[in-house]
Amino acid sequence: MEYLIVALSSYLLGSIPFGFILTKIFLKKDIRDIGSGNIGATNALRTGNKTLGYGTLLLDITKAVLPVLYVKFNYPDYIFIASLSAFLGHVFPIWLKFKGGKGVATYVGILFSINIILGLVFVVSWTVTFLISKYSSLSSLVGSLMVPIYLIIFENYNSIFFIIMFVLIFYTHRENVKRLKNKTNRLFSYLRFSIFGQFSQIITQQIDLACVSSIQTS
Repeated sequence: MEYLIVALSSYLLGSIPFGFILTKIFLKKDIRDIGSGNIGATNALRTGNKTLGYGTLLLDITKAVLPVLYVKFNYPDYIFIASLSAFLGHVFPIWLKFKGGKGVATYVGILFSINIILGLVFVVSWTVTFLISKYSSLSSLVGSLMVPIYLIIFENYNSIFFIIMFVLIFYTHRENVKRLKNKTNRLFSYLRFSIFGQFSQIITQQIDLACVSSIQTS
C-alpha cells in the first residue's frame, strides 16, 4: 500500500504544470499557444520573459526534488518508484489531458536527488554535446543516455528506471529528432555536392590544361 501512496503523491506533485500556471498568471496567455506548445522551461523562455522561463525551470526541478528526497530518507526502497512517478507526472499531467513537458528539468532534479554523481554525468554530457553541436535537444538526449550507460558500467543501481526515462525523453523529443535528421541530411547533401562540384571543377581544369599543352606541343 505504501508504494501506491508514494507513486500517486509523486505523480501528482510532478504533474503540476508550472510553465502553464506562470504564463497564465503573469502573461495572461496559454503557453500551449506559444512556440512549440510545450509547457516546459525551454518554451517558457520563448515568451521573452526570462524570469518566467527560469522560474519554470527551477520549479520543474523542485517538484522532482521534493518527493524523491522525501522518499529517499523515509522510504528508500521506493525511491525509483517516486522518481519515475514524478517524471511521468511532468510528461503526462492529468490536469492538461496528459500532454506535458519534455521532462528534462524534472529528470535533472531526480538525478541530483538520487545521487549527485548522476546529476554531474548528465550535466557534463549535456555541456560537452552542446558545445560541439549547439543543439540543446541533442544535448538532452545524449545526457539522458549517458546516465544508464554510466550506471551499467560503473554502479550497482537499477538502471531499468533510467532506461525507461531515456526512452520517454527520446519520445518527447521525437519532433526535434526529425528536425535534426533533416538538417543533418541537408548538411551531408550540401557537403557531397560541394565536394563533388569542387572535384569536378579541378578535373575539368586539369583536362583543359592538358588539352592546351597538347595543342602547344603539336
